[in-house]
Amino acid sequence: MFFVRTASERDLVKVSALLGETWHATYDSLYGADKVAELTAKWHSVPALKIRLARKNAEFVVADNGKDIGGMGYAAMSETLKKGAVLHQLYVHPRFQRQGIGRDMFAELETCFPDAEFMQLEVEPQNHPAISFYEAHGFVKIGETTNCGDGQSGIPAIIMEKPLG
Repeated sequence: MFFVRTASERDLVKVSALLGETWHATYDSLYGADKVAELTAKWHSVPALKIRLARKNAEFVVADNGKDIGGMGYAAMSETLKKGAVLHQLYVHPRFQRQGIGRDMFAELETCFPDAEFMQLEVEPQNHPAISFYEAHGFVKIGETTNCGDGQSGIPAIIMEKPLG
């Protein structure tokens, strides 16, 4: 059984590995293994994760069963959207998907921002399981972007939003 808890620095090597494996399993067929490796090295390295872990007005959680980190989630108050939180990451290792881990991590993250009136996220348009998950948890599509994650990624995304409170 997995328990959701706040991540610590000692989790980051395992989280980085989980993100690499999950991204390759999810996105290699869409972007190719080289592009996925490039993005993973940039976005999911231990130093990049350490910055997220230290950020104020943010929450970084892991699903831990005492042996494995089965999932991770990261959300923060938006720096640009008034009264908005952003779900930046919610990933479950392919081996542990469809066991309620994503649901449990999301349930924790959506309660961490009492001043937020809504939560927003970006999701790959061809990632139908993720889109279905978010829709089942109250998100609706509000727009699109051609640069998911940062200004120059070249990765398209659907922007989804959910009211909080």
